[in-house]
Parts: sequence; structure tokens; C-alpha cells
Amino acid sequence: MFSENGIVTAASSSPLSDGAAAVVVASGQAVRELGLKPRARIVGTASAGVQPSLMGLGPVPATQKLLDRHAMSISDLDAVEINEAFAPQVLACARRLNIDESILNAWGGAIALGHPLGASGARLALTMARRLEDGDLNRGLVTLCVGVGQGTSMILERV
Repeated sequence: MFSENGIVTAASSSPLSDGAAAVVVASGQAVRELGLKPRARIVGTASAGVQPSLMGLGPVPATQKLLDRHAMSISDLDAVEINEAFAPQVLACARRLNIDESILNAWGGAIALGHPLGASGARLALTMARRLEDGDLNRGLVTLCVGVGQGTSMILERV
């Protein structure tokens, strides 16, 4: 990732930091039976991969697969959170998916907030649920690049 005169530097990379996050995922039946108050509904998920040399771009095919599966397009989304391991990675994914930067990582990503290992997915899902609630928005996309070319995407819907 890092090379002399490269674009991935300490300044364009997220810091490793302490942190934790927890999310409860429940079926509709469990929500009803236990009287839970969900903050968002998972519309769907998808995972995909690219060549390891293209590490960081895995969210692109994962998102395309997810949108196709649900007959949706990027314009159907009100908010997007892309895990921000490296600034160039986020920009590359956003450009390839034609994401309007005004809806992207609106509250800051891992470069600003830190990158607690193992907590990114839960942190992003909770951030998206809050963005949907606070902004009176309907649907949002959360993506992660997962080393060696893997990517995963999830669409959440406000309830």
C-alpha cells in the first residue's frame, strides 16, 4: 500500500484506535415477541471480491451486486458510509459508483474518528441508523473493504 511518492500516506490513512461497538440484529418475529424498537431494517447484503492488487475496491462489485439484487440504483439511496481505511480508497469507490459526495461519510469516517479493529461494521451500521433517523432519510448504504480485495455492502432502511 505504501510506496515512495505514493498517495497512501500516514496523513491519508486511518489511525488504529481503541473502541468498541455492539449491534443487536433480530428477526421481525423476535422484534414483535420481545417488544423491541428497531432503529433500522436490513434490506440486504452482498459480498464480492477483486484481485488482491486492487485492495480497497471490493465494495464496488459488492455494492453493484446488492443494488442489482434489489432492483435499485445509487440514486435510490439517501446516505452512504464507506469504511475509510485510506482516503484514496474511499474516493476511488465513490467515483466508480457515482456517489454524490454530499451524502458520503457526512459525519466523518475512520480518518477523523479512528479505526478500532473489529468494530468497523457495527460502528458504520450504527452511524447509518442515526443518520437515517436524524436526517429524516429513508435508505442508506454501508460498505467495507476487507483486505486482499474483498468487499461487503449492506442497505439499511429507516423504520
